[in-house]
Amino acid sequence: MAIRLPSGLPVKQILSRLALSGNTVHDVPKGFLAVYVGESQKKRYIIPVSYVNKPQFQQLLHKTEAEFGFNHPMGGLTIHCRQDTFLNITSTLR
Repeated sequence: MAIRLPSGLPVKQILSRLALSGNTVHDVPKGFLAVYVGESQKKRYIIPVSYVNKPQFQQLLHKTEAEFGFNHPMGGLTIHCRQDTFLNITSTLR
């Protein structure tokens, strides 16, 4: 099953762009991704890259892309949703 994000870019290309844009890349273990979650205050989470393949997580990405685009000034993927919503969704992905 291929992963297709709203921008049409392959996942590896998006992840490599995010990696190049941030200075905290080296503290993220291989196979994981740094994401920033929150509406006003952002909190950093380290999640498995495999979450990107899950429909629930892709819905978050689609919603974020539709509302905010893919401009991520913090150097990691920024997901604009409540942190408790993010934690509820990711807890079901394990």
